[in-house]
Amino acid sequence: MKVKLILPALTEATNPYWRPIKYSLFPPLGLATLAAYLPEGWEADMQDEHVETLNLDDEPDLVIIQVYITNAYKAYALADHYRARGAYVCLGGLHVTSLPDEAAPHADSIFLGPGEEIFPEFLRDWQAGRARPRYVSGAGRTLVGIPPIRRDLIKRERYLVPNSIVVTRGCPHHCDFCYKDAFFQGGKGFYTQTVDDALAEIDRLPGRHLYFLDDHLLGHTRFAAGLFEGMRGMGRLFQGAATVDSILRDNGLLEKAAQAGLRSLFVGFETLSPVNLKSSNKPQNLGRDYAAAIQRLHDLGIMVNGSFVFGLDDDRPDVFRRTVDWGVQQGITTATFHIATPYPGTALFQQMEAQGRLLHRRWNEYDTRTVVCQPGPHLTARQLKEGYDQAYRDFYSWTNITKASLVHDTLRHQLKHFAYAGGWKKFEPLWNFMIKSRHLDSMRPLLEAILSKVRGKDGKPGLEPLAQQSGDSEMLMSLPVLQR
Repeated sequence: MKVKLILPALTEATNPYWRPIKYSLFPPLGLATLAAYLPEGWEADMQDEHVETLNLDDEPDLVIIQVYITNAYKAYALADHYRARGAYVCLGGLHVTSLPDEAAPHADSIFLGPGEEIFPEFLRDWQAGRARPRYVSGAGRTLVGIPPIRRDLIKRERYLVPNSIVVTRGCPHHCDFCYKDAFFQGGKGFYTQTVDDALAEIDRLPGRHLYFLDDHLLGHTRFAAGLFEGMRGMGRLFQGAATVDSILRDNGLLEKAAQAGLRSLFVGFETLSPVNLKSSNKPQNLGRDYAAAIQRLHDLGIMVNGSFVFGLDDDRPDVFRRTVDWGVQQGITTATFHIATPYPGTALFQQMEAQGRLLHRRWNEYDTRTVVCQPGPHLTARQLKEGYDQAYRDFYSWTNITKASLVHDTLRHQLKHFAYAGGWKKFEPLWNFMIKSRHLDSMRPLLEAILSKVRGKDGKPGLEPLAQQSGDSEMLMSLPVLQR
């Protein structure tokens, strides 16, 4: 039996002349997770169009396609292609779960919600010749005893961070602009692996550094504490994401994470406006001291990638400059800016639709870089787009990179900040060349060597001996999480 698993890409990611590095960061773990349930002896091929040209001349028996909003049209075209060739085609993912009636005409079966529960059920039905057109994840969600991810299907050399991992599902919070609530509807919205299973998966990964792609790595205190305690002594270096309130909790969890190897954290600040936070149902940020959270991370030698959303109803024309200036003053290493984008299935989408503010439903443009709905009363669509573009230019100007790096209290942290922020945004032609020449994997050791830890073994500021720096395993590139 031949099975093909496909992650389609945006046109931009397949441009023969220019390939942004963000499309070559992480492999498709969702598909590799489903592949682990395939019966022994079945032939599996996983293709990620972000890093390779799809082979469309093959004749698989079963095709599984992962659909997110901006690749939906490409995914539907691929599904139609393989159905015409006689394959049984399944569609799943965030967009399919949000708009199942849109996806259903292009598939023999669609999967709604996380697949660990429903995919094994589908396989049994399909083998018995009674597969249903729709499988819906429900109350039986669990990560206990799931098979190891099929990492043998991942083409590691084509990704900058092949050691990505997910040990939880969902998030304990319910922000109006987040698509997670729709995806996990009908069952548990936040659950974890067992600590032992997570540690076993980490132990399978070669190399030293890894990236937790979990939405909130610190969201389950007991699990996270056990995970970090188990990771101590592994010599690992890792990145992840967490919330402001979890960073500010004085429960020792962040210190355990730093001791286990945490070197950078993606933090959803989203907005500096309390009005926007309240209207977006983001109470976990309300009344929190952002500056104190950043300082706590910096004191532990942890770099910060701040996430910000522009175009919420309380935003005014000065929001772009104020946000950039604030981020630079706080010494944030990298910033990821987004234009407020109402994904189908979210409360924000329902609000924009009810108010008649959706400009169109061309899903390929719902990329958080394009204005797709009428912004709040204080901004025009043109102001929003121009301000968003200017914010990126200003934050990553050499002047502001230098200013932000000088905020840190040690020379080593300053150099690390300057090297990373500059390298990430100012050397995009180099990234493009390495991707095109298939030498992206050769960049990892260099980046790790440049970006070492900024604290001594006692946790206090100061430079470590040069001899130790040159062979230090505590080195990691801090990569922003970017929506595809």
